[in-house]
Formats: sequence, C-alpha cells, structure tokens
Amino acid sequence: MEKTTIKLGISSCLLGHKVRYDGGHKRDRFLTDTLGKYVEYVPVCPETDCGMGVPRETLRLVGSPDAPRLMTTRTKQDRTEQMIRWASERVRTLEHEELCGFIFKKDSPSSGMERVKVYSEKGGMSKTGVGIFARMFMEHFPLLPVEDEGRLHDPKLRENFIERIFVYKRWRELSARKKTRGDLVDYHTRHKLLILSHSQKHYRIMGKLVAEAKGTRINELYEKYENILTEALQLKTTPKKNANVLQHIMGYFKAQLSSDEKQELIEVIDYYRTENIPLIVPVTLLNHYIRKYDQPYLKAQHYLSPHPIELQLRNHV
Repeated sequence: MEKTTIKLGISSCLLGHKVRYDGGHKRDRFLTDTLGKYVEYVPVCPETDCGMGVPRETLRLVGSPDAPRLMTTRTKQDRTEQMIRWASERVRTLEHEELCGFIFKKDSPSSGMERVKVYSEKGGMSKTGVGIFARMFMEHFPLLPVEDEGRLHDPKLRENFIERIFVYKRWRELSARKKTRGDLVDYHTRHKLLILSHSQKHYRIMGKLVAEAKGTRINELYEKYENILTEALQLKTTPKKNANVLQHIMGYFKAQLSSDEKQELIEVIDYYRTENIPLIVPVTLLNHYIRKYDQPYLKAQHYLSPHPIELQLRNHV
C-alpha cells in the first residue's frame, strides 16, 4: 500500500472538538484512532465557524425539503442567510485543501448529508432533508466521495468509502502531473479489476474510452474518465460481483495450479460468494499465488490491496 497523505474534510465534533450546541462533542474513535492514522483531517463546524456561539440554541430545518430555512428551535430566528454566506466562502477556500472526501455529521441541520428532519410550518415532519452546508458542499464538489459517520458503521459502506478515497487520492496525483494518454492508460490498467468489482457496464465503457483515447482532447479525456470513474465507484460491490472478479483472477493460473489447488480456490470463492467467509480469505489465497508465480499484471492491481490491511475492512465484508 502506497504511503501518501489523504486529506479529508470532517465535521469537527467527530474529532472530539467541543463545538456542539451544548458544548459537547461526538468523537468517533474509528475515525480518530484508526482511520486517523492514514489521513489528515480538515475540521469544519458550520455552526460555530459561521459565527454562532457555544453553547447555543438548537437549530432545525423548516419549510420545503428542497430549500428549507435554518431556524432556531425556540426563538424562531432565521439563520439561513448567515449560513449560506459563510458556506459560499468556505467551499471556495476548501478548493485549496485538495480534499479526497468528506465525512459529515448525521442528522445535523447544517452538516447532515441525507435523511435530515425537515419541519413544516404546520407542525409536520419528514426525514427528507439535507443540511445547508452539506448540500452546498456536495453541489460544489460533486465528484468527491462523501459519507456520514452513521453510515460508516455499516462495514460495506465503510469499505466502499475508504476504497474510494484512496482511488481519488491516486487520481489527484495523476491529474497533478502533465496529462498524458499513457499515464491514463496505466492508471486505468491498475484499477481495471477494482472497477469491474463495481460495474461491468462501466468497466466496458471506460475500457472503450481509454482504447479510443487518441481521438479525444486530453483535458476532455481526463474529465470524461473522472466522471465515469466516480459514477462506477458509487455503485456498491456485492459478493456476486466480487466472486466474478476472483474467478477472473483465478483464470490467470490455469497452467500453474494443481487440480487440488484449483478445487480449493473454487470452494473458497464459493464460500465467500455465499457469505460464509469474508473477502479477505480468497484475496489472501490469491495474493499467495500471485507472489508465488510472479504475475506482474495482477501484482499491479489495486483491487487486491485497495487500502491498508491494518484497517481490516475486508475482514467484515
């Protein structure tokens, strides 16, 4: 796994900063103690950063879920314009941070990325809102991986998000250099199996785009590729999709493996496909054969090592 700094935006309270309305925090130990070893966080608290104090009156979204107002709960003060003015400037300054993703605070009227409570003027409530800052951030950075800390408690969503931030970091590094078709082909080649694990359709589209790269202007080519890559990685992997990739990898060893070894691999992949063992088991076995038989194409595949093994993400999916 490459050693590189990944910068993530994050709601400040998740790091243990005492910025909540009651002077408390919502420290998430996985984010601080485990993932924090591999990333550099850029903390953001929309409510304190835009000028609201600590402690402060609680806020909630009121009105239309598509364009709600940010109101104080008890005194009914409208804080919408204050938040929008600050957020408009903050998203512009965050452009310079070279973020590879953002982790929002769930349910927050400023930072919740989905299913935030929105209250109607008549007293009803629906969980269909998006926090004011979160909405503006996602509109400004539509290609960045984003999640909230609540969803990251789901092992599959956690693995997907962290895989995506590592992919995006490598993309940032590629894009920072002089753009060449050769570098894009190399990037795509190393990510082929990872893309395939998300979507056969996008795998084919991206392969065609790269194969016909000479006919496209370089900036347009990179832009198209990034858009399709983002779209592909937003589609979740499944045991069935992963099993297809694992069987594809197994095909590289037809000439080397004994019949017993082939049978063992088939059984292990099937145990994974039926969710009796985690993904780390067949991947470890395949990595053993890749090293043993020195398969250079597979050695370069990020699918087989998409994030630090110490995070143990594939132990639970």
